[in-house]
Amino acid sequence: MLSVYLQGLALGAALILPLGPQNAFVLNQGIKRHYHLMTASLCTLSDIALICGGIFGGSALLNQSPMLLMLITWAGVAFLLWYGWGALRSAWQGDVTLASDDALKQGRWRIVATMLAVTWLNPHVYLDTFVVLGSLGSQLPSTEARRWFALGTASASLFWFFGLALLAAWLSPRLRTVRAQRIINLLVGGVMWFIALQLARQGIAAF
Repeated sequence: MLSVYLQGLALGAALILPLGPQNAFVLNQGIKRHYHLMTASLCTLSDIALICGGIFGGSALLNQSPMLLMLITWAGVAFLLWYGWGALRSAWQGDVTLASDDALKQGRWRIVATMLAVTWLNPHVYLDTFVVLGSLGSQLPSTEARRWFALGTASASLFWFFGLALLAAWLSPRLRTVRAQRIINLLVGGVMWFIALQLARQGIAAF
C-alpha cells in the first residue's frame, strides 16, 4: 500500500501548494507568531475531515446538491472580499506598525472563527477534496486502499501547514518590517480578491 500512500501524498501536495486563503492566513499568523501552531493544527484537522468526507462518500452529496455548492460559493465570495479589503486597507494605512497591537489583541476564538471561515467557506476546498480526491478515491479497489490514500493526502496537509507556520515564524524577524508587512498585506489582499472574483465568475456561469 506504500504506492497508494505516495500517490495520495503527491496529489495532496499538488492541491495544497498553490497560494490560497488558507495558506495566506497561516503565513500571516506565522509571521506574527500569534497562535500560528494552533492555526496550523486547525487547518490540518479541517483538511483531514474534508479529505475523509470526500473519499468516503461526500462527493456524491455535493454532486447531488448544486444549490448547496452555490450557497457556499457566494458566502465564500462575500467573506474573501471582506477579508481582502481588510488586508489591503492595512497595507495602505499610514500607521502600519511592526507587531500591530490590534493583531496581538486578537483573541483565540476570533482567530479560530477566521480560520474556519477561510477553510469552510472556500468552495475550492470542496472541489479539491470532494470532487477530485473523492472521484479518485472511489476508484480504488478496497477500503484499505482508500484509507492509505486518505492518509497520504492528510500527511501532505500536516507537513505543509506546520512547515509553513514554522518557516514563517523563523523568518518573522526579517518579515516584520513596515515595508515587508505592507507587501505581505498587499499579497494577501490581492490573493483573496483574485479568488473571490474567480468564484463570482463561476457562480454567475452556473446560473
